[in-house]
Amino acid sequence: MKQADLGLVGLAVMGENLVMNMESKGFTVAVFNRTTSKVDDFINGRAAGKNIVGCHTLAELVGALKKPRKVMLMVKAGAPVDSFIDQLIPLLEAGDIIIDGGNSHFPDTIRRTEYVESKGLLYVGTGVSGGEEGALNGPSMMPGGSPAAWEHVKPIFQAICAKVEDGAPCCDWVGENGAGHFVKMVHNGIEYGDMQLICEAYQLMRDGLGMTNEEMQQVFAHWNETELDSYLIEITRDILGRKDETGGSVVDCILDTAGQKGTGKWTGIAALDEGVPLTLIGEAVFARCLSAMKEERVTAAAAFPKTIPPFTGDKAAFVECIRQALYASKIISYTQGYTLMRTAAKTYGWNLNYGGIALMWRGGCIIRSVFLGKIKEAYEKNPELQNLLLDDYFGNVIRSLVPAWRQVVTYAMGAGIPMPAFSSALSYFDGYTTSRLPANLLQAQRDYFGAHTYERVDRPRGEFFHTNWTGHGGSTTANTYQA
Repeated sequence: MKQADLGLVGLAVMGENLVMNMESKGFTVAVFNRTTSKVDDFINGRAAGKNIVGCHTLAELVGALKKPRKVMLMVKAGAPVDSFIDQLIPLLEAGDIIIDGGNSHFPDTIRRTEYVESKGLLYVGTGVSGGEEGALNGPSMMPGGSPAAWEHVKPIFQAICAKVEDGAPCCDWVGENGAGHFVKMVHNGIEYGDMQLICEAYQLMRDGLGMTNEEMQQVFAHWNETELDSYLIEITRDILGRKDETGGSVVDCILDTAGQKGTGKWTGIAALDEGVPLTLIGEAVFARCLSAMKEERVTAAAAFPKTIPPFTGDKAAFVECIRQALYASKIISYTQGYTLMRTAAKTYGWNLNYGGIALMWRGGCIIRSVFLGKIKEAYEKNPELQNLLLDDYFGNVIRSLVPAWRQVVTYAMGAGIPMPAFSSALSYFDGYTTSRLPANLLQAQRDYFGAHTYERVDRPRGEFFHTNWTGHGGSTTANTYQA
């Protein structure tokens, strides 16, 4: 029997599609699923006549592989991954590679890399983005883990991933241990932000301007030919045009309660841990939480009735303002995401290639957009760029967008239309570009009630002082704590 290039465990839709993708690129793949009937169904169905080997035990799967053996897990994140790792380790030998292609939380990947390496094996934790279609036709892949594993998985990963216009693969080595899954987590957080921004633009046009789905479909079709050209704008255009069997719009029949799988929440928690103001993505997560309170919102809407005043201005001009505000807010979302990656890289000792990450996100993934090419250029020009707003290109773009951005947020607030992502992005911009914030008063408050000390504008950084505000507080201070 011909030996397989890779073994894959977990034949749900993502696993199956990745196998079909690999086989179509000339690789032989061995497959296993805990419910073995799925293996038979797959081998006798989609995989019939292809270079795909069905296995009914993990031992059979491992025995079917070329050395060094590569086993990819496409199973539910959490305990199932640990369980399969423990089952695989006794079957493998030094230098073999275990790959986790699920949406694992990066601290788990850090722990698993250390554990698997301690057994003489290599470990890869890779983010795979693009959903079912991406898995089949070319996803974006973000691998990290044991550096020695990269040369062995690179030919497969870069063959099956998406490619951009010049043929560059949307997959490259991200960094040690949990770096790949961290970058995928930030990708998903940015995805939450992008989706919320689009939804706010939609609500503003629907409720504020009284536009029909057909009119908004045309708007999104136009926007997809501008700097906003992206997968999410494209699918929004298609969604707004979709009719059901009665001739009505499908989107109007969908209940306004959003679900989530946790990666946006993880991104927010990581930002809090690192002390990074990830405000837009945080608001996007909370907006989903608020949407889930449907019954309460209906009650509250009756208790606090409001009428959105009819829009009396130039509708087409204001739609262009919304587009500009959406673009500005999107820049802030990526700015915050990149700040989080830079900060975490220092914490965990990762050497991240920020331009390379933008390239990985250019194709295959959910947040793919033309705009990412500009981020790649910014970091190629200055790999040590602290903040995207300090790049010449993005700085000039934001300056041109601010008037429309302010106009849109001001209108929405006055009309009572919620804009948590648009407004938090603008607040971040205003805060980041303010040289003196009111935190001096905040530090005085902390020193007053807790003797937490403060630094002074007329003394070098790193010197801390305490004032006996009440006259009877004494000179003892608390330990200095930096949030």
